[in-house]
Amino acid sequence: MKKLLLLFFLLIATSGFAQSPWDIRFYNEVKDGVVHIYADNQEPMEMSARFEFKLQNVTSSLPSREIVVVPADTLKFLIATLTPVKKNAANKFSYTNTFNFGNALQQDYDQNHIYSLPFEKGKTQRIYQGYYGKFSHQNAQALDFDLQTGDEIFAAREGIVVETVSHHHRNCPDISCAKFNNRILIQHEDGTFADYAHLKQNGVSVKKGDFVSRGQLIGYSGNTGYSNGPHLHFSVFINRIDGSRTYLPTLFKTSESEGTLLKEGQKYTRNYD
Repeated sequence: MKKLLLLFFLLIATSGFAQSPWDIRFYNEVKDGVVHIYADNQEPMEMSARFEFKLQNVTSSLPSREIVVVPADTLKFLIATLTPVKKNAANKFSYTNTFNFGNALQQDYDQNHIYSLPFEKGKTQRIYQGYYGKFSHQNAQALDFDLQTGDEIFAAREGIVVETVSHHHRNCPDISCAKFNNRILIQHEDGTFADYAHLKQNGVSVKKGDFVSRGQLIGYSGNTGYSNGPHLHFSVFINRIDGSRTYLPTLFKTSESEGTLLKEGQKYTRNYD
């Protein structure tokens, strides 16, 4: 039994280390011959995990490849129990797991929420690239505002900062440079996330775990990552276990409307706080 448990721990460590940007760990405890798998999630957001089991003479309370959602800031969250079928027979078990941020099972969200334009009051900005744009938005409902390097960025909606990246300085007009995106990721009350990307180097003025209000200064525009010129990339999405994103259309308050979908090539003015 000890030999099998050692293998069990090894699989957890290997799978978790491969995705280590997030502060979550998986471990097991054995009591009366039953293995209990737990998760410690110290992220300020939910995390989703999928386990794939290989079992011999053991049953799992969690079906293989089923996704489980671990609440934010939670210790010793029970993932599954593994129970021997025949107590006097040999048994084997192992698993691999993958995990990602957010509730990967989420379907519903607040479709009627009105977002604030993410730039300074009194300014007018053009949508450089809109939904399903030809340059980099072919498969995304995302918006590029034509902000210049150093322009202030304001939160379009209140929420919790769950990730910031600000140390990059490189850019190029190729997807290979996406890894150099400086960004701020904010989770909203309905579980959706907003991505503010291409910020300038050291252009983030909030930190992970901060609660930000609508209209609060959060950073400065730039030209980092997958970019062919200074701008602010903005999108709202639900994250999935495989890293794909379900992008969501967003209504904005403008000088002319209380709630409208922004269109590529059009200019919009923020005349409110």
